[in-house]
Amino acid sequence: MQKVRFLKFVLALLLVATTFGATHHAQAQNAVKLRFTVWIGPGAAMDMLKGIAADYNKKTPNVTVQFDTIPFNDYTTKLTLQLAGSNAPDGGWILENTAPQFIASGVLTELTPTLTAGADYDFNDFEKPALGLWQTGNKVYALPFSTSPFLIIYNADMFAAAGLATPAEQVTKGEWTWAALATAAKKIAETQKVYGLESVDANVYKPGGFWTTMTPIIRAYGGDAWDANNTCLLTSKNSVDAIKFYHDMVFKDKSAVPPGENADFFTGKSAMTIGQISRLTKLDSATFKWGIAPLPKGPAGDGATTGQAALGVFTNGKNVQTTLDFLAFMTNKDNSAKMAQFFPSARKTILSSDAFLKSNQRLKPEQMQLVVEGISKGRVLPSHPNFSAISLSTNAIFDELWTANADVAAVMEKVCKVVDPLLKQ
Repeated sequence: MQKVRFLKFVLALLLVATTFGATHHAQAQNAVKLRFTVWIGPGAAMDMLKGIAADYNKKTPNVTVQFDTIPFNDYTTKLTLQLAGSNAPDGGWILENTAPQFIASGVLTELTPTLTAGADYDFNDFEKPALGLWQTGNKVYALPFSTSPFLIIYNADMFAAAGLATPAEQVTKGEWTWAALATAAKKIAETQKVYGLESVDANVYKPGGFWTTMTPIIRAYGGDAWDANNTCLLTSKNSVDAIKFYHDMVFKDKSAVPPGENADFFTGKSAMTIGQISRLTKLDSATFKWGIAPLPKGPAGDGATTGQAALGVFTNGKNVQTTLDFLAFMTNKDNSAKMAQFFPSARKTILSSDAFLKSNQRLKPEQMQLVVEGISKGRVLPSHPNFSAISLSTNAIFDELWTANADVAAVMEKVCKVVDPLLKQ
């Protein structure tokens, strides 16, 4: 009898071992590593993304997520090359100016069935205007995770040393205009031997960098890049006046960082920069007091402008269904709230919550309110299905702007001569 019991015990152990081995083998066989492309590097925002990926791994143990960084200025070009190759990423971030191009090319998987399937996901919580760039009809092909207004970030110590009211104080007085910004930048440059203004990510002179810095100024002057009929507007008097304004800051006032100079705001070498709240992590070790203000008003009023970035699932990735599931997890209400401290969400419940106003440890609630207002008022940066071709074709022409004796109107004529046919394609 004892021998029989022992044999049963051995058989049970063998059964458990076999089952464990089969399960372990199946898990190993089904192990999935998702690859997501982004344009941010190490830091608090990346740590947050990795935390979301770790939480997904706890929920789905056979899936891990790797975030691959492509530098911002090379992002679209290098991502496009990867998508054309044999080892495409599973998903990634997409810039607003290339949204029509990515959708038209068929490289994005439709998200609507996935995002409307879960009752807890609440797809209707997303602001409909925020989805506009990323859908065709009722089909959504990428989901905006960041709708972030451009702001002025300033060095309060430099304003105090120059005896100037800060941008935030000038906002309170109703005096915050592009002309006021230029006056302050010039005085700071003259008295403190630093530059008054740095462009967005110091990239206005780099390929493709014209649009982010110049669009808010052009709109505040009453101009724009192009209109709804796909006609280039950069030759209009309003657009030309706006570009001349910035050109004068660079070459006449010598208050904006010129070509070839490295005067990084975040290391205390410029008094102001145009940026978004995701850039504030760079100030964690700053030795100066700083603040934020909305973009100044211009002759035509408010030129509020937002940048937008979305998450997409690539059709030629190896793990489309798993990537769709991860995207839904990454953008659910809880994780959208986590991301909102760096990347303002398009979810209505988040934007209207006290939790959002308190979500960024670097900003006070009243400063976060500027973000909410910027989203509600701002227009997204220019986009077009041919934007990559437009950007590539105009880079060398924009270079002609950045000399002291440049004829701004003539340069814009050359730009529009190239851009107009591309807009019509």
